[in-house]
Amino acid sequence: MTKKELKEFLDRKVDQYNQPSFIQDDPVSIPHLFSRQQDIEIAAFFASIFAWGNRTTIIRKSKELMEAMQMHPYEFMLNHSPTDLKRLLSFRHRTFNTTDLLYFIEFFKHHYTRHPSLETAFTLHGDSIEKMLTGFHHYFFSLEDAPLRTRKHISTPEKKSTCKRLNMFLRWMVRQDNHGVDFGIWKNISPSALICPIDLHVARVSKKLGLLSRKQTDWSAALELTAHLKEFDKDDPVKYDFALFGTGVMEKY
Repeated sequence: MTKKELKEFLDRKVDQYNQPSFIQDDPVSIPHLFSRQQDIEIAAFFASIFAWGNRTTIIRKSKELMEAMQMHPYEFMLNHSPTDLKRLLSFRHRTFNTTDLLYFIEFFKHHYTRHPSLETAFTLHGDSIEKMLTGFHHYFFSLEDAPLRTRKHISTPEKKSTCKRLNMFLRWMVRQDNHGVDFGIWKNISPSALICPIDLHVARVSKKLGLLSRKQTDWSAALELTAHLKEFDKDDPVKYDFALFGTGVMEKY
């Protein structure tokens, strides 16, 4: 395909998948259960962190956790009692266990007692997504009793990770979406600065389309892919995540 043909193909796929019908079978459906900004942020964060493996399982476990918090995650973070925490002690999702969950709750209480939004957990650390993600990782694990085992659940560019789940979370929070899939509730990060979430499906399709040459699926690959996508839309490059993910997962391209 020529560059023009490739853009036309990707734009068609964005139109196809960036639709309300996409929500139901995607982890983004979890934050869509809420209307309060802080509830959306917390639900989205857990759903994105849980987002590896089968999407049906991801959605089910995310909803299970929200229900254990009585569908008020923000209030739970700020005002939970020891009895409330006991309801969560049996929660597991793959390698995410009770130790991880209790630390996440501790972090959210720490942050939300000082800031009205989770956005500042990223924006206080720099003006690029790489700096924000790196700074967020250090901030997240800055509490005195941060468990070493929990670090594997929060990726960082410092470790050369693609940071797929955090980049997806940022897409949900930042991207202005006329179709209502992404929320766009954070206003201090530009959609043009976002990095495209990249997993094995997105990497495979991107390589077939000539958008990615790097062999390793790592942070550098995410930057390379995003740079190519900016050639098609410099203001909203990560909208093409819908095209690449949808083509890879739904169409087995």
